[in-house]
Amino acid sequence: MHKWVWISVLALLVAVGCGQPSTAPQSEQSKQAAKPAAENQTEPAANRYRIAVIPKGLVHQFWLTVKAGAEAAGAEFGADIIWKGPEKETDIPKQINIVEDMISAKVDAIVMAACDKKALVSRIEEAVRAGIPVVTIDSGVDSDLPISFVATDNVAGARKAAETLAKLIGEEGKVGLLPFVLGAATSDMREQGFKEGLQQFPKIQLVATRYSESDVAKGMAAVEDMLTANPDLKGIFAANESGAMGAVQALEATGSAGKVKLVAFDAAEREIEALKSGTIQALIVQNPFRMGYDGVKAAIDYLQGRPVEKRIDTGVTVVTMENLNDPDVQKLLYPTTAPAQ
Repeated sequence: MHKWVWISVLALLVAVGCGQPSTAPQSEQSKQAAKPAAENQTEPAANRYRIAVIPKGLVHQFWLTVKAGAEAAGAEFGADIIWKGPEKETDIPKQINIVEDMISAKVDAIVMAACDKKALVSRIEEAVRAGIPVVTIDSGVDSDLPISFVATDNVAGARKAAETLAKLIGEEGKVGLLPFVLGAATSDMREQGFKEGLQQFPKIQLVATRYSESDVAKGMAAVEDMLTANPDLKGIFAANESGAMGAVQALEATGSAGKVKLVAFDAAEREIEALKSGTIQALIVQNPFRMGYDGVKAAIDYLQGRPVEKRIDTGVTVVTMENLNDPDVQKLLYPTTAPAQ
């Protein structure tokens, strides 16, 4: 009889103890278990799309702004953005590997800026066979498989660059052209557009076309070579941020800043500073935030059965010191922050 009494008492004590808050310190494991589910979650939430956004590179401000736009769309439309790209825009094998990894991971869609318009075609075909829709942004591919191409009209933008540079040099004289990567669709289109734009100015002579390889040091060396070979050079068009900054360094190092007019694509902070200092005279400004945002939105629209335009033009604006402080221009230049004062 005593045996059953003791068992009953022990059971009662255990029950009472479980009902009281513990005063012992929590283990790290128990602390993690106590956190809200969202903090512990490593897998995407149920019913959220996983969209891989693959830029051409990671180091330039342009791509950081694309990332901000993509993430804004993901937050608005309920998608998890997987941002991954090669460090350098010339690293085509790395980008190919990233696309393959995303196909293996069975993401819901891929949004990408192709490092090469031909080399990525087979990987896009592979994605489509796996049931993964692809949207291209900024730089397209030689294929109709992407459901949409979201980008600046690069040919038209570069024509504007030619017209702007022509006015700056009085519509006559020698000029140089600094594209970035031969074979990259964006670079090729800007080279094409600039050359087409110059055709309406018969007194302007294009004396040099050199490639920066999206590297500031190589861009600087290319411009120094242009200046050495053509001491009477009157203007340069740099087709992207790294080429522009290479040109800025070359012009400043040789005492040519302001004398040789410089028109550049993109609007990284250091390009804007060069505009303010007078080394750059005009910026051909894209809308990378819209590229990221519209690229992700197009992918989600497709996944949800809504129609998607095959070509989405994100526009281009010529920015000079005359319109730099206009509210619309400030919003374009600083899409994720308050306008600069």
